[in-house]
Amino acid sequence: MREPAQFMKTTIYYFTGTGNSLKVARDIAGGLGETELIPIAKAIKNDVKPSADRIGLIFPVYVWGVPVIVTNFVKKLEATDKYFFSVVTYGGMPASTVNQLKNLLRGRNIKLSAGFGVKMPGNYVPLYGAYPEKTCNELYDKEKNKIKEIIEYIKAGREGRCEDNSFIVNWIFSGIIYNLSVSKMHEASKKFWVKDTCTKCGLCEKICPVKNIRLDQGKPVWDKRCEQCLACIQWCPVEAIQFGKSTETRKRYRHPEIKVEDLFI
Repeated sequence: MREPAQFMKTTIYYFTGTGNSLKVARDIAGGLGETELIPIAKAIKNDVKPSADRIGLIFPVYVWGVPVIVTNFVKKLEATDKYFFSVVTYGGMPASTVNQLKNLLRGRNIKLSAGFGVKMPGNYVPLYGAYPEKTCNELYDKEKNKIKEIIEYIKAGREGRCEDNSFIVNWIFSGIIYNLSVSKMHEASKKFWVKDTCTKCGLCEKICPVKNIRLDQGKPVWDKRCEQCLACIQWCPVEAIQFGKSTETRKRYRHPEIKVEDLFI
């Protein structure tokens, strides 16, 4: 365990589509003190040389693993011996996401001192709609308690926490299913389409973290860099954007404490 310091600076890099991970990042920053929050989608444009005393990575679990953009971000991290922690947000279960990240960081000569999971409202609208408000509020309350626990652990400089599921669950979901799916992630772009109700507001273009959306005569067209954050679907003000055949009737989700402008890069 590292010696806790009274005054320490923290940098948190985050990735978010619906605002869940940004909310967690803000809550942790509020408890740690002097903290800079940096979107991964912005930081990834250059090599990353962390200089703060503590470095955090906060992002959602995608297909029971690390999102492609986060994997690519880690490849740009300069080696550091600073206290490095991570928090993954998930709707179902984290599986072995924290261990995946731990191995990725090890490849950059970075030690992951602690890794946590925070359950938040699931939001993968191609499979299901937004949870009922009561369920979401219960999860928000639990998030507050979990964040307090995480903050105490980090401030104490403790090491070794690595939250995941059982070996068999990790092997099936973060191993087999993740590896089969992650290579096809960018191909998902071809499943997007837009209804005639599109108002040509251009919000989808502004909110896409990887600039995968361009406007053609005012309407969105998707290129082949999709990260599956689905921010375009969730934040479309008239719900004109669809994915596949089943999203038209499904309720969208956005964290109620996050504004759409917070996601602009």
